[in-house]
Amino acid sequence: MRGIQVSQYVKGPKELKVTELPDPKPRPDQYLIEVHAAATNFFDILQIQGKYQLQPPFPWVSGVEFSGIILATPANSKSPKFPIGSRVFGASQGAYATKVCAAEHELMPVPQGWSFTDAAGLFITAPTSYGALVQRAGIKAGDWVLVHAAAGGVGLAAVQVAKAFGATVIATAGTPRKLEVARQFGADHVIDYRDASWPDTVKKLTPKGRGVDIVYDPVGMVDKSTKCIAWNGRILVVGFAAGQIEKVAMNKVLLKNISLVGIHWGAYARFERETIPVVWKGIGKLIEQGKFRGTVFTDKEFIGLESVPDALVALGGRETWGKVVVKIPQSGETKL
Repeated sequence: MRGIQVSQYVKGPKELKVTELPDPKPRPDQYLIEVHAAATNFFDILQIQGKYQLQPPFPWVSGVEFSGIILATPANSKSPKFPIGSRVFGASQGAYATKVCAAEHELMPVPQGWSFTDAAGLFITAPTSYGALVQRAGIKAGDWVLVHAAAGGVGLAAVQVAKAFGATVIATAGTPRKLEVARQFGADHVIDYRDASWPDTVKKLTPKGRGVDIVYDPVGMVDKSTKCIAWNGRILVVGFAAGQIEKVAMNKVLLKNISLVGIHWGAYARFERETIPVVWKGIGKLIEQGKFRGTVFTDKEFIGLESVPDALVALGGRETWGKVVVKIPQSGETKL
């Protein structure tokens, strides 16, 4: 196969190289998948630099999120969920390659009518946002929801989930293009958070200036968000894309009866496995109803493993929106 193998840590994505590698050997509980698209994540950049919490032993193939076709089923399974030829998406180390191995719980069927490109970026963003808003914050019709970094992968997923549940969505982003994208995906109001007065603007938009019921924060804007949240509001701590873990003035949490709620979707497999199928069933329902669509970045196309470094540079430079996905043509397929 061809893939991007990491034998030593690099300074950045531009140092990554595509090489010929032996085909991966699946464990007895793993499927072998032919990769047709791979999605990029910020943690991919951290991982190749040796800065992520999960660092495989050298050498390893980079990339985690993918979609493709089942080539072989697990040796230890008499009735595999996905027969050979099934279209799947999932997450497993080694996605920046033409073949990858993954266990059954790391795979889902590609939704009907979805392309490999759209499905490749679904495995992490959709359940994070659905799990946060529905399971953790108890979103309901009539709620006002503030989504930070609304044009990002989890942000656009959050906007769609919130709208599907009947909420009014206020979206923040940092460029006119990103604000436009957030609106295209359903946001009712958009605000540039480079304007320091954004908390006042948010508050004024809500009925009688009471503030929002739910804040979805993958950035690290909890403290400022306490200024525009309603009594009994919930602030979802989704991530720290700003690069630092913030400190919050806890007196505001007390005074407004605020709930600070974490969401660590990746840990559900360890602590609350029974919730995973519930969340995916909910997402599937929204997809069937046409209320949730793929969030692939379309301003520029990335085709072939050789374009992975450029895709990661674009992602790291914050010039993209949604999910940056690389199409991986298989032998016999054209790059066009």
